[in-house]
Amino acid sequence: MPFTANRQFKQNPRMFVAAKDMHYTTADGRQVLDGTAGLWCCNAGHARPKIVEAIAKQAAEMDYAPAFQMGHPKAFELANRLVDISPAGLDHVLFTNSGSESVETALKVALAYQKVIGQGSRTRLIGRERGYHGVNFGGISVGGIVTNRKMFGTLLTGVDHLPHTHNLAKNAFSRGEPEHGLDLADELERIVTLHDASTIAAVIVEPVAGSTGVLIPPPGYLKRLREITKKHGILLIFDEVITGYGRLGTPFAADYFGVVPDMMVTAKGLTNGVIPMGAVMVSKEIHDAFMTGPENMIEFFHGYTYSGNPIASAAGLATLETYKDEGLLTRGAELAKVWEDGLHSLKGLPHVIDIRNIGLVGAIELKPIDGAPTKRAFSAFLKAYEQGVLIRTTGDIIALSPPLIVSESQIDQIVTTLSDILKTLD
Repeated sequence: MPFTANRQFKQNPRMFVAAKDMHYTTADGRQVLDGTAGLWCCNAGHARPKIVEAIAKQAAEMDYAPAFQMGHPKAFELANRLVDISPAGLDHVLFTNSGSESVETALKVALAYQKVIGQGSRTRLIGRERGYHGVNFGGISVGGIVTNRKMFGTLLTGVDHLPHTHNLAKNAFSRGEPEHGLDLADELERIVTLHDASTIAAVIVEPVAGSTGVLIPPPGYLKRLREITKKHGILLIFDEVITGYGRLGTPFAADYFGVVPDMMVTAKGLTNGVIPMGAVMVSKEIHDAFMTGPENMIEFFHGYTYSGNPIASAAGLATLETYKDEGLLTRGAELAKVWEDGLHSLKGLPHVIDIRNIGLVGAIELKPIDGAPTKRAFSAFLKAYEQGVLIRTTGDIIALSPPLIVSESQIDQIVTTLSDILKTLD
């Protein structure tokens, strides 16, 4: 099982057998409130009628269409709907099947783009410490989570990393964007000086680092990265697999922070987690650079058997329609203050050393048990499950990202349950 303590799990399996709206049903018939939107992906909750209906209808009408040299209308319709909600200038889409594949696609586009515009010496990729960009070789190379990297050899060559923005000493218990850390963006200038801009193809960052524990950038940080990359002809890629589709109270984090990258990597919330699908939004400038040469020739040698899969496309269209009908792409902004106040009410409880929040995502960082890292947070995870709330832990950090349909009373349930648990932890 992926990212699971397999031996512990199989001794006492935690099995879900059904899901509806904000709740899972366990094998023993208990209701568990979803505090994590599945795995950051079920933004509209579970078993939403329009999505269920669209999948069934599409499966009966056309289950699969060849992805190479052939097309089908729903993939183009979905691409147009994505362009409609994306920041201005990101007006072409490459479909994938996951966040990991979206990252690999964006990295390959970046390298190929530099080559087709005559900048073939630009082969270096810059990620960030504690960044998570999926689990394929490109993603773990530009990613910066040690446990995801250390077992797999030398990875891609020509990769460097910016420092992360997490500073407990200066920013603990910040509400929203932390005050300190803007200067860390200037580390990109140091890296450019070290390697020379003529060797760097792209920088990839999560606007808010999710899987590593909800690390929020200080004001102006992403704008500064955008300024430096533009200055040096380096592409900027936002990994919005977690932050996309309403998580911060805006369609994308690019909207929240007022920064438009050259490419935007998405997945998860694109189909509400129902069917694997990802999408990479790219600028017209990047797209058009490949549209040269004989028209019978393939312009970009990349893609997947299931790129733009008909059933996934139908799910994506129904998901976007559900978001629109219910105002979910901006609902996080309406609930952000309630969410913030709820989480920060946990300050002062045993072992809590930081609380972070932005939009409808949050983190509670716990002091690790000496000699037993991750054990304290994992104990909280197990206790929360038994008390009817699903949370997620990464290291000794509790990460929370409820579906965007969450009610104020359900936010209170999450907070109250965690409060009771934190008081009992060793």
